Amino acid sequence: MDIVVSAVPVRKVIETAKKVLYTGHIGDGKIFVYDVENVVKVRTGEEGFDALQDVE
Repeated sequence: MDIVVSAVPVRKVIETAKKVLYTGHIGDGKIFVYDVENVVKVRTGEEGFDALQDVE
């Protein structure tokens, strides 16, 4: 699962995911955090934050 956030603090997303996904057993998984250099919405050509907004 990939989750890209821009308006929600990354730390809040991580803490929520840990609470929801935790079972205490092997296989709970890992969370990888990395920067996304850019995002481009193909349909409109918008980039960055604007490309992440789905307001129609």
